[in-house]
Amino acid sequence: MTSPISLPITFPVACHTDNVGYGSTFVAIEGYADNGIRYIKKAIENGAHTIVVHHTTEFDDELFKYLEKNAIVIKKVDNTRKELALLSAQAADYPAQKLKIIGITGTKGKTTTSFLLEHILSKAGYKTALLSSAHNKICGTIFPATLTTPQPDYLHQFLKVCVEHDVEYVVMEVAAQALTLHRVEGIIFSGIIFTNFSHEHLEFYPTLQDYFNAKVMIFNQAAPHASILINADDTQCATLLAYAKPYSLKEIIDNGFCGLHSASQMNSVEITINYCKNNMSFTCPKLFGTYNAYNVLAATSMALALNISLNAIDNALQSFGGVPGRLQKYILRNGAHCFIDYAHNPESFSAVLITLRALTPHLVVVFGAGGGKDKIKRPMMGAIAAQIADLIIITSDNPRLEDVSAIVDDIKKGIDGVMFNKVIVELDRKKAIEYAYQLSNQNSIIALLGKGPDEYQIVGTEKIYFSERAIIEKL
Repeated sequence: MTSPISLPITFPVACHTDNVGYGSTFVAIEGYADNGIRYIKKAIENGAHTIVVHHTTEFDDELFKYLEKNAIVIKKVDNTRKELALLSAQAADYPAQKLKIIGITGTKGKTTTSFLLEHILSKAGYKTALLSSAHNKICGTIFPATLTTPQPDYLHQFLKVCVEHDVEYVVMEVAAQALTLHRVEGIIFSGIIFTNFSHEHLEFYPTLQDYFNAKVMIFNQAAPHASILINADDTQCATLLAYAKPYSLKEIIDNGFCGLHSASQMNSVEITINYCKNNMSFTCPKLFGTYNAYNVLAATSMALALNISLNAIDNALQSFGGVPGRLQKYILRNGAHCFIDYAHNPESFSAVLITLRALTPHLVVVFGAGGGKDKIKRPMMGAIAAQIADLIIITSDNPRLEDVSAIVDDIKKGIDGVMFNKVIVELDRKKAIEYAYQLSNQNSIIALLGKGPDEYQIVGTEKIYFSERAIIEKL
């Protein structure tokens, strides 16, 4: 009988005091919103014996005396984020070196492609793990996820548990920030998929080129014979084809993977892949739309590159259960269809709404934009929604420390005045969803965009319970 899978609560190396236990090393990182120096005393109270700080750090007299009194070891380093990754890997006995890790990066499609590939590998008989923005998983046991790519202290403890349970493949989303902030420092990838590139994260990166350059850093961490796949149909990704094998839905590629996607329908993705001059047809009943065809093609191509059998791939796609918060479909009491999706940037808005537009004469969209995030994309999303949908209800998302009305005003700036007749503003997201239902009929599709699987809203600094799924299930 196998032992139950659990993750440790405290870590031997930690960057958050909640994870500090007796004998831990606490790495005090000066972040963008907070400074770990403020929490050194709390870390010591929780049991930390060693504190790692940047070499320029100076302690005030009170803290210095406290450190001396408790015989705390102080280690000063050039880069605390890199040191966190190095020490975390070392403390866990370098588990990444004992696993085959497949990294998936790109602006869109990371989560669905990760879920698909992990499911295929699992159904092919391998013990697998998943690290994603929706949730994390080891051999079927699910754990909550707080970041797209976790901090190194959690990451290496997670990988250590994977090794202890004989996991062979780990499929993980790799965000651009994870590369910039050294969260995956030292990890060597056995496979890499670059799904696409589009406008995102300009609250963090000065330019789109900086954002792109950050994602490209993943190739520096590829194993010598890694399987690397790139979406050749994406203009920006196509500049990287020297690194990898291409996959495409538009072209016949002699040295890569190409597919033909059947017309959009609401009940499946059907693709025919040409590989090694043979045509192979696959159906994934839980997904639909062209952008999901790309996700299926990417995951299937990687599976083929890893020598997974055609039969195993076919069976896995047939049994795939979908992804939480990614075009999750609900049928409402009045016969309308409602889809909850995580789309929160212009490209994903366009992809989702064009897909849904083809399926209904009456498309209603409910969305907002996150506070403290890239403001440039707000009017762009407003313009896209107004151009494609019949009715848009602008509401709150995670306003954080921003005024919701100001965020809505930013969104409205992208909407042509002649389209204001299709715009409704309702700042209470629950009321906005209920209003969308009241205005729908049996032929309508309601798209709730931006929250996806999240069951909270961040207002100010407080995380408040909020579940779109729970609201919809009552309608």
